[in-house]
Amino acid sequence: MDSAKNLPVAVIGAGPVGLAAAAHLIERGLEPLIFEAGPSAGAAIEQWRHIRLFSPWRFNIDAAAVRLLEAAGWAPPRPTALPYGGELIDNYLGPLAALPAISSRLQTGARVIAVTRAGMDKTHTRNREATPFVVRVEHEDGETRDHTVAGVIDASGTWSTRNPLGTSGLPAVGEDTAADRISSSLPDVTGRDRASFAGRRVLVVGAGHSAANTLISLADLAKDEPNTRILWAVRGASAEKVYGGGDADGLPARGQLGARLRRLVEAGTIELHTGFGIGSLKSLASGVSVDSVDGRTLEADVVVPCTGFRPDLNILRELRLNLDPAVEAPVELGPLIDPEFHSCGTVPPHGAALLAHPDKDFYIVGMKSYGRAPTFLLATGYEQVRSVVAALAGDREAADTVQLELPETGVCSSDAGTSCDVPAPATASESSCCAAPEPVLVGFPTGLSHGRSGDSN
Repeated sequence: MDSAKNLPVAVIGAGPVGLAAAAHLIERGLEPLIFEAGPSAGAAIEQWRHIRLFSPWRFNIDAAAVRLLEAAGWAPPRPTALPYGGELIDNYLGPLAALPAISSRLQTGARVIAVTRAGMDKTHTRNREATPFVVRVEHEDGETRDHTVAGVIDASGTWSTRNPLGTSGLPAVGEDTAADRISSSLPDVTGRDRASFAGRRVLVVGAGHSAANTLISLADLAKDEPNTRILWAVRGASAEKVYGGGDADGLPARGQLGARLRRLVEAGTIELHTGFGIGSLKSLASGVSVDSVDGRTLEADVVVPCTGFRPDLNILRELRLNLDPAVEAPVELGPLIDPEFHSCGTVPPHGAALLAHPDKDFYIVGMKSYGRAPTFLLATGYEQVRSVVAALAGDREAADTVQLELPETGVCSSDAGTSCDVPAPATASESSCCAAPEPVLVGFPTGLSHGRSGDSN
C-alpha cells in the first residue's frame, strides 16, 4: 500500500468481522472507511436477533475491538453467557459502532455496487499494483459516488444471497413467481412475524440449524395456535444429521436443539418428508403447491427457505480474483474448507497469505471468504482480519503468524449444513454441515447458515 499510503482502506460491511477489521486498522495507524448497506452496524444480525448463539460471549468478540471498547469504559458481558443475536448487537456491535473512532468512519445506508482499479478494468496490467482502488457506492441520499482507496477488505457476508429451493443449484421452476409465499430464512415466528405463521400451513425446507430453530419455534407457536400445521422437507433420506448427538453433544445448547426436534417429529407435531428434492412451485389461490422431483406434492400457505447462502461476486467483476471453482473461496483456501471432504474441525487457521488475490491489497474475509462452504467461524474471521491488516500495514511477520485458540469443546458454524448436492461426510458427527463438533472458537447463531448450501435441503 506504499503508493497509496495516504488513502483510506475500504471495509465493506459493518458486521462483526467488518468492525473488527476497522478496529485493527485503527490500531495500525491506518484509516478505515466503512460502508454498510443497512441502516446500522450489524444490520444482517438484526434480522435474526431472536436467535441464540451456541457459543459463549468470550468466543464472539475480537481482541482489537475489545481494546477500543474498554478504553471507553465498556464493561464486557459475562464471558460464559450464550448471547442472542440482539444481545450481540446491543451489548457489543452497537457500542463499538458508536465509538467516535468507528462512527466517524462508518457510512450506513451505503451499498457497494462495484470495486475496480482507478482508470482501468480487469484487462489492464501495467502499473496495476500501484493504482488505487475505486469503490462505487449507492448512498442513502440517492447519489452514487466513487471513493478512491488504497486497499479493500470485503466483509459483506452472504446473508443477502440465499441458496435457491430447487436442486442442482438453480431456483425451482416457479420459485421466483411464488416469492410472495416464501418467507425470510430465519423468521421470528413467535414474535415479530407471528401473524404470518399462526394458524397456517408452514413448510420448512432445509436440514441445518436454522431449520431446526424455526421448526421448534413453530411448535411453540402451535401450542397457542393449534390450527398451525408444520411440514418439514429435507432432501436426504433421513434427518439424523440434524438431530445430532443429543445429550452427548459437546455443546449442550446444540445438543438440546437436536434432541427436542427429534421428540417433536416422533410425537407427530412436525410432519417430516425425507428425500424431498424440490422441482417446482406453483402459487395457488391460498398458498403454494410444492412438487418434488419424484412427483410428490406438498401444499402450504408459506415456505421457509432454510437452504443456506452463497457469496455475491457481482460487485467484484472488474477485479482479478483467484477463486476455487467448487466453493468460490480464495483458491488456496477452497480445498481446506470444501465440505464434501472436510468437517468443521479440520480447517486450519489462516490469514492474508491464503486470502490474497492477484489484485494486491484486496481481500475477501469473513463468511464471504468461505464462499459456499458452511463451516465459517467468527473467531476465524477475527484472525483473518488481524492478519490481513498486518499485511496491509507492511508487517509481514505478523501477517504470516496465524493461530487460533482451541477450546476443549468446539463450536461449528451455527448452520453447519452439507451442500445441497452432496451427502454429509462419513465422519460427520454434528447435526449438519460436515458437522463435526468444531474444535476452534466460533460465533454465529444456533440457526444461521453461512455458505455453500448452508442448510442442506
